[in-house]
Amino acid sequence: MILPSKHIKISESLLGLGAYLMKYLKDGPQSIDQLWFKVSKQNNSKKSYAYHGFDNLILALNYLYIIGVVEINNEGEIYNAAITTESE
Repeated sequence: MILPSKHIKISESLLGLGAYLMKYLKDGPQSIDQLWFKVSKQNNSKKSYAYHGFDNLILALNYLYIIGVVEINNEGEIYNAAITTESE
């Protein structure tokens, strides 16, 4: 479920969820609650391709943190570290 395969679509994988999360983080730092609200809103929309629970959100955020594209600021909000690094 982490990576897409023959039987798992990219939208159902944690890699695909990570891409959605990076899209959401373009707007600036966000808390886990804000990200969960956006993911659950996406889950409930008619054009949702896959359902992701809260545990998948945490796993995807862990993955993004491990590869260094997200960081946590002093307020506990998650932000896109790739954008910050490029602008320096």
